[in-house]
Order: sequence, then structure tokens, then C-alpha cells
Amino acid sequence: MTLLNVLVDFAQTGRIGPLNCGMSLAEDLLGPGRPHPAHIMKGPDIDGYPYSWNGLQLVVTQRAVSGIWINLWPGSTAKLPPVVLPKSESFEATVLREELITALDTADCHHEINPVLTFGEQSSITTQPAEVCAVFSLPGRGQHVPHRDRHDLDLMYKHTA
Repeated sequence: MTLLNVLVDFAQTGRIGPLNCGMSLAEDLLGPGRPHPAHIMKGPDIDGYPYSWNGLQLVVTQRAVSGIWINLWPGSTAKLPPVVLPKSESFEATVLREELITALDTADCHHEINPVLTFGEQSSITTQPAEVCAVFSLPGRGQHVPHRDRHDLDLMYKHTA
């Protein structure tokens, strides 16, 4: 399984492997996460703050997952837990907008421009029916990518209302 496979599956289903919005915090599946400082200061019942496992974040509300985020840093090497990206300790984190769009089209995953998050040097799409949002931008100064004039995927996320 490749990173692009994981991203397309997430876009189609709103799930990443066994992870989905509504489930209880998945530390038994993922190992102990790095809680947001608000969890450390206020305790586990504080809502809306993420637990992180490298490039994966799970936002927790009322002790259930209310958001799933995959954060990428174009031009770098990133990690995801094995339950999310099996047999991969790390991966190249640069995914061009055109590559993801082509993969979604090939998988027959409908997507629309997200006008709220499309402006300036940023663009965004939302997939249907899973309502997963992908946000792209032009590379920043510190990002070493081969195509400085093309949009790279920065993050994909799904959240419940």
C-alpha cells in the first residue's frame, strides 16, 4: 500500500484503515499519542484538541474522534502509524495536486472545488460523499520540492459537525 492509496481510500470513505469519526480514541490501535498541551493541562475531557502520531492527528470531542487529519510537509520525509500505512516507516511527503486529482478520478471519487479554502496561492477540494477536504498550496521557501510552481498537498481532513 502506498501513501496515495491511503489518501484515495480516505477521500472515498472518510476512514483511514480502522480509524473513523465517532470511534473512541484509538490509542490501543496506534500506541500512545502525543496529546495537545490542553489535554495535559486540563485533562482528557477537554474537547476539540488533537492527539498526534507524527503526520496523523485525531481530534477528540467527548472522548470520541471528531476529526481525522493527515498532515504532510512537502519536500520532506514523513511518518504515519503502521495501522494507517502498513509496511512503511516513512514516506516521501510530496503529493502534487494533479497526482491526487488523477488518482481520485481513476477511482471514480467525485470531488468539487472548496471555494471557502481556495484563495491566493492555496486551493482546496472536498470529496463526495465522504466529505473529506484536501488543501493544497504552492511550496514555501523552506520546502525543497522539484516543482515550485505547482500545488502540493498540505493536509487532508474529515471532521464531524
